[in-house]
Amino acid sequence: MDPGERDREIVVRLQKVMAYAYKNSTFYRNRWDDAGIHPEHIHSLEDFERVPVITKQELRAAQERTEPFGDYLCVPDSEVHHIHGTSGTTGRPTVFAIGREDWGTIAENQARILWAMGLRPGDMVFVAAIFGLYLGSWGAMLATERLGGKCFPFGAGAPGMTARAVQWLRTMKPQGFYSTPSYALHLAEVARDEGIDPGDFRLKIMFFSGEPGASIPGIRERIESAFGAKVFDCGTMAEMTPYMSASGTNGSGPGMVLFQDMVYHEVCDPKSFSRVGWGERGTPVYTHLERTSQPMIRLSSGDLTHWIEGPSSCGRTYPIFPDGVYGRIDDMFQVRGENIYPSEIDAALNQVAGYGGEHRIIISREGAMDELLVQFEVSEDIYLEGAEAVSGVNQRASETLRRVLGVRAKTEVVNANIIPRTDHKARRVIDDRELFRTLNSKLE
Repeated sequence: MDPGERDREIVVRLQKVMAYAYKNSTFYRNRWDDAGIHPEHIHSLEDFERVPVITKQELRAAQERTEPFGDYLCVPDSEVHHIHGTSGTTGRPTVFAIGREDWGTIAENQARILWAMGLRPGDMVFVAAIFGLYLGSWGAMLATERLGGKCFPFGAGAPGMTARAVQWLRTMKPQGFYSTPSYALHLAEVARDEGIDPGDFRLKIMFFSGEPGASIPGIRERIESAFGAKVFDCGTMAEMTPYMSASGTNGSGPGMVLFQDMVYHEVCDPKSFSRVGWGERGTPVYTHLERTSQPMIRLSSGDLTHWIEGPSSCGRTYPIFPDGVYGRIDDMFQVRGENIYPSEIDAALNQVAGYGGEHRIIISREGAMDELLVQFEVSEDIYLEGAEAVSGVNQRASETLRRVLGVRAKTEVVNANIIPRTDHKARRVIDDRELFRTLNSKLE
């Protein structure tokens, strides 16, 4: 569709979504009344920028006021079909209440995405992600079922499960595969340890969400090389399910195409929440156009990305996140005044010949200055070549990180398999500065 024509249709949809939420939710009604905004005021996308954003913290507070689903639930309690949410390991969990009608909407929308990737009715999709509160696995399952495919809901997380996944993949040879990027790399490693080439699985399409990685060239290339499959990045936020509304497509190349008729995507200045121009960085802000149970209207993601105008090389006229989503702004850390994102370190290490695929980032302060240490493994052949080869990779890594990050980073090659592997999302940053501050305060 012509982008201008589509924008006009999106405005109509936004008016309807806002009118529905205003009528059915005290959360939105009070929020907009306080801001002097009414659904009838929205006649353009520029008008929509005046609508206040909402945050995860506000959603959590709403659920504390009105347990358990919050006063932004817009359907009767009896219509709630599935309950998901955050784990709550660092505070009160956030509950996602998905209505029966919305469960079908999610399936319909995400089946469109799988079709756009190249999967077809009858294809088998192996879902190697945790089934539980995590919505990524359920979304992949729903999409496969709605597409008319065969869903293999294998799951993840139990001890020894990855070795069993290797055997099942070699036996079943599915066309599609879903997990986090770090799990796919772990899977390839386990397969090789079992004496099996991951290419023997004959996967055609691998799609990923849950963490940055599938749009990072080095990581993408490693997955493609290991499995011989096409790799697609996708995903926004669990609250925004259908989360695949930002997704790679067959022919689009790296990055993610924004399916604006499912979820309206904006990239906004993190302070003013006005849309930034094409090519500029900002935080994604999302609005449901079809969800009715807990519609999110201008939900600020807290992530960082940049966008460009379409059309995509696949022919779709949607906007694009050409480098995917970099990661959460909260994940950013500062070392000697420089802002650093873990995904930047991922990307830099994956440029280094001989990098073994696993690393961890340790931030510390032993004196007046922050220190950044990146420990990493090298490939098996480098270990076998001896100390000189290992030292060469270490030096190249140090130089690459200094060039990319703009600060000096200490690098250290560690023994193989010292760094823990993951059955879900990789957690690679250790910040010891808080310990340093605590010890210093006790000494004072």
